[in-house]
Amino acid sequence: MSTQVKAAVAPDTRDSMRDVTAQDGVRRDIRQNVRHNMIVNITDGGWYGFGLGFASFVTMIPLFVSTLTDSTTIIGLVASAHFIGWQIPQLFVANRVAQLGRYKPLTLIMTLHERWPFLGLVLVAALIPVIGREIALALTIVLVIWQALGAGFTATPWQSMIAKIMPVARRGTFYGLQSATANGFQALSAVAAGVVLVAVAYPLNFVLCFFIASIGMFVSFAFLGMTREPELPAADSAHRTWGAFFAGLPRILRNDPNFRWFIVARTLAQIAALGLSFFTVYAVRRFDMTPQIAGIMTGALLMGQVISAPLMGWLGDRWGHRMVFAVGALLTALSTFLALSAPDLTWFYLVFALGGLTNSMLWTTGMVMTSEFGNDSDRPYYIGLANTLIAPATLIAPILGGWLADNVGFSATFGLATFGGLATALILFLFVRDPRGVTRNHEQIQPHLHEPAGD
Repeated sequence: MSTQVKAAVAPDTRDSMRDVTAQDGVRRDIRQNVRHNMIVNITDGGWYGFGLGFASFVTMIPLFVSTLTDSTTIIGLVASAHFIGWQIPQLFVANRVAQLGRYKPLTLIMTLHERWPFLGLVLVAALIPVIGREIALALTIVLVIWQALGAGFTATPWQSMIAKIMPVARRGTFYGLQSATANGFQALSAVAAGVVLVAVAYPLNFVLCFFIASIGMFVSFAFLGMTREPELPAADSAHRTWGAFFAGLPRILRNDPNFRWFIVARTLAQIAALGLSFFTVYAVRRFDMTPQIAGIMTGALLMGQVISAPLMGWLGDRWGHRMVFAVGALLTALSTFLALSAPDLTWFYLVFALGGLTNSMLWTTGMVMTSEFGNDSDRPYYIGLANTLIAPATLIAPILGGWLADNVGFSATFGLATFGGLATALILFLFVRDPRGVTRNHEQIQPHLHEPAGD
């Protein structure tokens, strides 16, 4: 960092350090609010999961779209829009986030855009007899895309806020508990949603489901708003222009090899996880799995996530998240290998349970490790890069897996996923260091975006 920049930030740094405890290096105002912030943000996740159970992007919304069109392409794109929308926008809001002293206001503004579209779906479903299926389909697609982008633009300030208010040694535990709570509530509300779909006539059944989802989303919003985030000095303004921002991003990748290898590992992890998308269809075609058994298998997957998420977060806080990520990648490879070699359907209980662990690995461990790269001012850039750069793999992997299944066979699909899991673990074991240790021992390893290229 240049002398001028050091001089500019030194007074703010001294002021902020007055609240730092001598024991653990965590600001007193942050440490005193950890318990409160854990409770309100885990509750936020629980209500968000409750809402998603009634408007799941994996089941409910694709099912609703299937009543409006017979196009499997449209149904598939709607189902995947949520996951792609989460990743792609994150980099493009990073420059704004890096200039903030508090992340909560922007988080609350952006998250409204991932919540109000569920109310829009209530109106669309209610008006189907009036506006017709074609217009209803078009409006549904717009609302789903809006919601997905809203989630993506929320992700960077939200993750930055969590990294700020949660001490490093508690982040894994927090993400794990929040994920487990969200998945547990989602599993329960998904069962209730199935009852509503059967008991209430179409389209009022979807109207009711989307309305209950909206209630869950805005109760979740209320708890998110209770987060206590202290004001910290904002990053200096030398890199606020978009030109300087995009010019500086390659510098991070060029000068931080540990982060580069982490991106490679997360990209390969998307390939490792593609098998999960095909477990159900393979079990149906290979072993004639009934819808009732499929529901039980889905329960096994959700229970795998509920149990493994807090466990992996807790272990990561103590052993390092790199090791947990690597072990999770190996278990992901094991799940696809078992799916392909299973002699009968009973083996798929274990396959789906391991699949739930896969989701925990990608969500909990991936986000925690990402938040450990960079320092307070650079972290939003790392978060944006780590998520946006893997978006192409997230989109392409299931498409490639489906093509292989149709043209070569499921052995090729699961073989590719197994390779992805083994390669992910290999990269993590050999080339990635725990970013927490790197940051602690080499505080200046990450170059700041505003520094001239010749520094």
